[in-house]
Amino acid sequence: MSRYEEVDLANVRTYSVTQRHSKVHHQAVARPHRRGDFFESFYKSLPDVLIGRDLRELVERIIGARARQKPVILMMGAHVVKVGLSPIVVDLMERGIVTGVASNGASIVHDTELALFGETSEEVAEGLADGSFGMAVETAEFINNAVKGARSEALGLGEAVGRAINQQSRANATLSILACGDRCNLPVTIHVGIGTDIIHQHSSMDGAAYGELSFRDFKILSREVMDLNDGGVLLNFGSSVLMTELFLKALTIARNVHPPVNNFFTANFDMIMHYRPRVNVVQRPTLQGGKGYNFIGHHEIMLPLLAAAIKEFI
Repeated sequence: MSRYEEVDLANVRTYSVTQRHSKVHHQAVARPHRRGDFFESFYKSLPDVLIGRDLRELVERIIGARARQKPVILMMGAHVVKVGLSPIVVDLMERGIVTGVASNGASIVHDTELALFGETSEEVAEGLADGSFGMAVETAEFINNAVKGARSEALGLGEAVGRAINQQSRANATLSILACGDRCNLPVTIHVGIGTDIIHQHSSMDGAAYGELSFRDFKILSREVMDLNDGGVLLNFGSSVLMTELFLKALTIARNVHPPVNNFFTANFDMIMHYRPRVNVVQRPTLQGGKGYNFIGHHEIMLPLLAAAIKEFI
């Protein structure tokens, strides 16, 4: 016999499972894939639980936003381009689903190289070892000259490079998000940190021109954010610092200049959970109404999945 006193479980109060609220019901569970199923069947087979439910909600929000002529803004890091997703983004832009794109300076490097040369993404470790990293002359001269040439024309940075790509009429220009923006009259804004991109390492770099054009793009993005009010959607793919901080400032300006900017929806997609996207994209901006979503997964899977779901039901 134990020398310590034990609780008597005969005194535990119980209830019927039928009286309890349950978070998962049989109607919500997944359905195994059947060979030959179409995408719609696969999508509907996903469990209507947690992130599966969030994905369905987000797709509905995006479709609803476009039905009401509200913007769907895609913020993204350059990794989206590097992993081969440009055609997905271009398709969403051409279909009028994505109404604007905002990205960092590295994205114009990879976007331009794909459009002009059909390849991008060098071996950083090799180039870093001998000082040749980022020293491809054609890339730097093309982009830097486009930026310098547009300074007096009141163009944004993304617009300037997109127009220059279209003027080249290369076969791979259809892969360019920047060129698509210029062609479809959709804003593609580029937001740089001086010294962070390989094209800043070259003598053709003009810091004043980059600063001026990128500042224009910040003001363009801030104006886009105003229209998120009452049903718009903002997506962030893979930018854990720059674009998330930029969005916070653009939203502040929008609410300061043309309030209210509330009741919209945001979603962050990344491979791991970061503090800034969770707080600056998902949580803080939607405190005055709307909802934020957070999805963890590789871009090369998550973006095609999201795009296919939108196109299937729009």
